[in-house]
Amino acid sequence: MAKPDNRADNVERLQENIQNTQENMHEAEDYLNEFSSEISSEERSRIEAKNERREESIAGFREEVKDEAADAEE
Repeated sequence: MAKPDNRADNVERLQENIQNTQENMHEAEDYLNEFSSEISSEERSRIEAKNERREESIAGFREEVKDEAADAEE
């Protein structure tokens, strides 16, 4: 039997995801700043592309938070 859909902590979990993703972005930026002269342009491009995807994820998480807040008001 499937578990019932418990959405009580969705906003909290989404906010944690946002925070974790932001921390990962900052760590990647720090890595690029510290080791920019030692890494290949290919590795730099991969890290930058991953951070772009992280930014898109954060935007999606924020939209979900808005949706959850709107659902909670109804």
